Amino acid sequence: MALISFPDLSPGSSGPQRTKLILNLISVYLLWGSTYLFIHFMTENMPPLYMAGCRLLTAGLIMYPVARLTGHARPNRQEWFSAGLIGVLLLTIANGGMTMALQYIPTGVAALLGGMLPLFIMTLNWLSFSKVKPTRLALAGLAVGLVGIGLLVKPGGFQATSADSWLGIIIIIFCNFSWATGTLLSGKLKLPDQIVSIAVQMLVGGGVLLLVSLLVEPVTILSISHAPTKAIGALIYLIIFGSLIGFSSYAWLARNAPPQLLSTYAYVNPVVAMLLGWAFAGEALTGQSLISALIIVAGVVLISIGRQKG
Repeated sequence: MALISFPDLSPGSSGPQRTKLILNLISVYLLWGSTYLFIHFMTENMPPLYMAGCRLLTAGLIMYPVARLTGHARPNRQEWFSAGLIGVLLLTIANGGMTMALQYIPTGVAALLGGMLPLFIMTLNWLSFSKVKPTRLALAGLAVGLVGIGLLVKPGGFQATSADSWLGIIIIIFCNFSWATGTLLSGKLKLPDQIVSIAVQMLVGGGVLLLVSLLVEPVTILSISHAPTKAIGALIYLIIFGSLIGFSSYAWLARNAPPQLLSTYAYVNPVVAMLLGWAFAGEALTGQSLISALIIVAGVVLISIGRQKG
């Protein structure tokens, strides 16, 4: 973080523009970092896929008409299909899977493992998409990150590593693979305007997730009426702050912030999630988990810097 100089973030930008950039960056840092804790609250006593589907579909139903009313073009059939496919990869599989994984492992651990997404993007891009070998610095970050993950999941890293916790770890690995695939694929598909694309992704991804929930979980479409107050409050928070505001902030940063600055959310979010999980969910912070967190964050930083220099 010390390498970032805010006055130089956007050459020639005005004071208000710089302030807007900083506020959007803080929004992504704090709001997306807090989603792990609120997903935990949302699904303590409710089926995870059902609640995740309700969250995403509701956010899409709000965002899509707002995008259209503010002048964004209606997507054509190809754009609907492309954005819908990305929505299934990013939201149905990755976001839905993360919601399930939080039933088995602490929020801070889930955030740390999810924060290794740049590792998956770099590796998948190297082996499948661009065939471009990463820089030595990025490969060093890959090695450092793997060491941190190994230290985190070994016995004593965050809790007794049971069969359930291993299931959560495996689910997040699969989620990272799906999110990386969707991220890389989105650069090769014809998509609508960014806000419209996000709305379509939420509509399709959330709709498919809700359908899957109705098939595999003991719920009906009206089960939300039986949700406890805490779950409803967390759901509303995630719809407004996690999806609508968080995604809007990210979309603005994607258009206006340097890529190296935007990428910092991948290693700030896990730190925020670990601290919130410790403060509000009673999750333990062992010395080994803190050391592994620092190692993982260092690995992601090296990957991000190496990718910029490549």
